[in-house]
Amino acid sequence: MTGVASIVWAGLAVLCAVGFGVVTGIVNPDEKVNGLWLVVAAACFYVLAYRFYGRFLAQRVVELDNRRITPAHRLNDGSNFHPTNRWVLFGHHFAAIAGAGPLLGPVLAAQFGFLPGFLWLVIGAVLAGAVQDFVILVASMRRNGRSLPQIARDEIGTVTGMATTIAVFFIVVVALAGLALAVVNALYRNPWGTFTLAMTVPIGFFMGFYLQRWRPGRVGEMSLLGVVMLVAAVIAGRAVAQSSLAGWFDLERSTLVWLLAAYGFLASVLPVWMLLVPRGYLSTFMKVSVVVLLGVGVIVIAPTIAMPRVTGFIAGGGPIIPGPIFPFVFITIACGAISGFHSLVSSGTTPKMLDRESHAMIGYGAMLMESFVGVTALIAAAVLAPGDYFAINTTLSAEALGLLGYPVARIQELSRLVEQDIMGRTGGAVSLAVGMASIFSALPGMTGLMAYWYQFALLFEALFILTTIDAGTRVARYLIQELGGTVYAPLRTINWMPGAIGASLLVVGGWGYLLATGSVSTIWPMFGAANQLLGMLALCVGTTVLIKMGKAQYLWVTAVPMIFVGFITLSGSYELFVLFLTKAGSASVEEAVVFYLDAALIGIVATLAVVILADSLAKWYGYVIRKQPYTTSEVPSREDGIEIPAGPCC
Repeated sequence: MTGVASIVWAGLAVLCAVGFGVVTGIVNPDEKVNGLWLVVAAACFYVLAYRFYGRFLAQRVVELDNRRITPAHRLNDGSNFHPTNRWVLFGHHFAAIAGAGPLLGPVLAAQFGFLPGFLWLVIGAVLAGAVQDFVILVASMRRNGRSLPQIARDEIGTVTGMATTIAVFFIVVVALAGLALAVVNALYRNPWGTFTLAMTVPIGFFMGFYLQRWRPGRVGEMSLLGVVMLVAAVIAGRAVAQSSLAGWFDLERSTLVWLLAAYGFLASVLPVWMLLVPRGYLSTFMKVSVVVLLGVGVIVIAPTIAMPRVTGFIAGGGPIIPGPIFPFVFITIACGAISGFHSLVSSGTTPKMLDRESHAMIGYGAMLMESFVGVTALIAAAVLAPGDYFAINTTLSAEALGLLGYPVARIQELSRLVEQDIMGRTGGAVSLAVGMASIFSALPGMTGLMAYWYQFALLFEALFILTTIDAGTRVARYLIQELGGTVYAPLRTINWMPGAIGASLLVVGGWGYLLATGSVSTIWPMFGAANQLLGMLALCVGTTVLIKMGKAQYLWVTAVPMIFVGFITLSGSYELFVLFLTKAGSASVEEAVVFYLDAALIGIVATLAVVILADSLAKWYGYVIRKQPYTTSEVPSREDGIEIPAGPCC
């Protein structure tokens, strides 16, 4: 490391330390926190983590080597296995993992104050979430793109493999319902937003055919056309909403639920190049641009955080999330710090498209970017007056909120500025959009454009969510075909269309039903707990992989976050199980059925997680303590007759 580089890294470390001091209250504890310090502290921490910890993982722990032939080349079929430009693949991967979690989890967790969520976002992402994503991506890439349950079965055993498959299926169904919930709550009776979002589907098709059939390799041209059409859709949305066409897009909640399910089905069965990848790539352009713009807005405007560091709801009884800060702040934050759902993408579509091994650093970097999205979302929500924040995210009246100590300040004015009634729009999406629009409209030259920024922010959120729904539905379809293939062999062929259609229908039917019958207070905590449990299971599989790679000295990399995440999520799952049973006892027959179903789902997943942990611990004891011989399903380093020159790490 050169002298100049050492000075730069040392300077970033000092700036990071000062930022954390201001945010936590160690420096000027009595002063209001400026949102700028949250951005500075988080950004410096991520850069340092990627440079030092990420490099340590790549070079010392998994030893990335471009001489290995990736399955994208070895098994290229033009549909699921397909070598992809690393920037396009980064776009797809980031779009697939960055769903509602990093946007809505931090917003909902602001109920406890901004500080607990901020600390878990940045520290959890660096030490747990990004590690999980990266290790599982490398493990899958070196095993011909196998899924997480397949890796668990091959490396640990049949019991763990089957339990992981069942647990993953339940978790994915719950996760997709939780992700889709925010889209539905933000877009029902909102023709402007619904039209704009609907237009992204034909735009995605156009981009897919443009790059694959009409102008192969012209990524720049495709990107420019896609962005122009996306901006045009946002601008045209207002005109459509004020015209006779508005009725076509002024939809009720139930209609939106099944339209989302139809989209998930379509994206699941079509070739990845046709809709999934180009739409994800388009979404990433918008996501990265908006996050950067939001960061710039925070730097330029330097908004004061109105939400206190901690609120009076840390002991429980909050109007959004009913439980106490431990463990519910970790469960509510969900994807922004660690997400088990990411392990499905890292062992689903992405490993089948990696051109070189070094490109697997996409897994670590994309998670850090997602965490930064969570930080910016937290800032956007926390700049709202606490009373206005609660007025949007709950159905409580202004009088009730005043009695709780959080008087409503500007809710009527904000509704007028965004040209929509925002009171009681639960789920986090609307409060985030209002906060973002407030920051954007305060930039120079943006006065009077808050309504446009509000709809733009809703589209930004919806694109995040839908790209996770389509990738998640496809991954769940793979899982069902794998499981069904043990009974009926043709199902194992993922390109067999009858199997793909049947499995996709089963997936969208499952999460569509939960979405249609659930609410924020039931679906989101259940989604968070199930998602974190899957993260624990992925870290468990990653620990086994490291043992079989002969890297037992580095087990702390995955084992320490696995123990922490496991403790908090099993505790939260128990509390949710009791809560659902309690609510079922006092509910109507129809509502009781839903609560009992929720309790059964969370109970099944938690039980399976305990089984998997117990089986894995027994295997580790044999491998590490008793030094029993083991085998691994990792493919050889080289393939005869195939040579791909090594390239630089991205």
